[in-house]
Amino acid sequence: MENFFLQFPSTTSLLVTVGILLVFYVFFSGFNQRKGPPGPWPLPLIGNLLQLDPKSPHTTFYQLSKKYGPVFSFHIGPQKMVVFAGHKMVKHALVSTDAFSEKEVPPIIKDMKLTHGVGFTNGDTWKEMRQFALTNMKDFGMGKTIIEEKILEESQQLIEVFMEENGKAFDTARPINYAISNIVSSIVFGNRFEYDDPVFVSMVGRAAKNTHLMGSALIQLYNIFPRLFGWLQARKQLVESTFVNRRHIKQLVKGLQETLNPQMCRGVVDSFLARKMQLEESGNLNSHYNEDNLLVTVVNLFAAGTDTTSATLRYGLLLMAKYPKIQDKVQDEMNRVVGSRQVRVEDRKKLPYTDAVIHEIQRVANAVPTTLHRTAEDTIFQGYFIKKGTPALFLLSSALFDEDEWETPHVFNPGHFLNKEGKFRKRDALLPFSAGARTCAGESLARMELFLFFASLLQHFRFVPPPGVKEEDLDLTQIVGFTLTPTPHELCAISRV
Repeated sequence: MENFFLQFPSTTSLLVTVGILLVFYVFFSGFNQRKGPPGPWPLPLIGNLLQLDPKSPHTTFYQLSKKYGPVFSFHIGPQKMVVFAGHKMVKHALVSTDAFSEKEVPPIIKDMKLTHGVGFTNGDTWKEMRQFALTNMKDFGMGKTIIEEKILEESQQLIEVFMEENGKAFDTARPINYAISNIVSSIVFGNRFEYDDPVFVSMVGRAAKNTHLMGSALIQLYNIFPRLFGWLQARKQLVESTFVNRRHIKQLVKGLQETLNPQMCRGVVDSFLARKMQLEESGNLNSHYNEDNLLVTVVNLFAAGTDTTSATLRYGLLLMAKYPKIQDKVQDEMNRVVGSRQVRVEDRKKLPYTDAVIHEIQRVANAVPTTLHRTAEDTIFQGYFIKKGTPALFLLSSALFDEDEWETPHVFNPGHFLNKEGKFRKRDALLPFSAGARTCAGESLARMELFLFFASLLQHFRFVPPPGVKEEDLDLTQIVGFTLTPTPHELCAISRV
């Protein structure tokens, strides 16, 4: 028995050993911390979560950047990530190196089976699908006169819907979502949908709800602790809703496949199917052109092409109602330059104030305040060591509100985009579409949509608050989701015709 106890160290020696190990741990942790970006000290398990404002997390990060610098670390639960803030730093990191070109894939994205397509893939699949999407979106009208005509036709449909309200207060969200979704539909499927089409209505409605759920606090909690919170109803609802939409898209694709003519493709889906058929006939059965990549690419294009543009346009109309003097100037310029004829893309150069207002709307709407990437390899950036696989959060909002770049960053001021002569001027710090390899593939389409929809609506309507609501009482607060969207509100569209 005595020999048995002698096999184990005494309590004193055990405590000494543990103490030495703790000293080594603290020393080397501190050493590694000095090598990496600075940041707030994390608590066990929860990290820095208590410092995060769930209603405006990007604001928290911006405030922290003022204390720790434009590159700093932050712990989301046990996971360390690196945050990049300020126009110059964000753009430098995204453009000057490929170290941050990969996308971080949260657990909820894996659950939703969105790890194909172009949005959350990396490596060869991402390169192939992105190139395919860019090429075919251009082939089917993006940036060309053909898509301009489709946008103008859709704007007329939207104007008719607004006219039917007869100047009464209504929520602009649903019709604007339908209009923007139809532009994507015309490129992807080769046709638009009627606003009362039940399948279209349900798909757009679910997509909007999914966008909100994706950025909700409960889903973020699940992303941080997936093993603990997999039972959350919000997660189950989001996954089920995504799969329902995918089934609808699959049915639409099936209909196109049955009537496919590879020599006369109607849209992106036809082009994908034709390419898939060509590769299969040549014996290439392991290509990227498979059903999963097709379905998820369609989902990606709809999400990217609808949410941000719709949210920005709705926010723009809300701003016009809140700032009637700015709305007056836009409409005065439209009257002088365009008159009663249909506004065209070529008119933009002759409408500097209107163009400046649209760009300022993009800035303050801040529809995509952050974008989450990860390091593709061990890298040293700005003298800091960042390990491969570390999530990298780019604070796009910090560029849009950078106090070193904008004269009045927290004020809606179209003058930010006008020179002393009243001519339009570009601003390098405007990054609503991100930058670098992962910049939004539909940027030129979104710019054209915003200009034509906004100008057409302002040409036909004056937007005012509902009866009994003062202009200064209109709420500009936004809802945090996968994108930032205006809080539910109503406006009156008073006909000017």
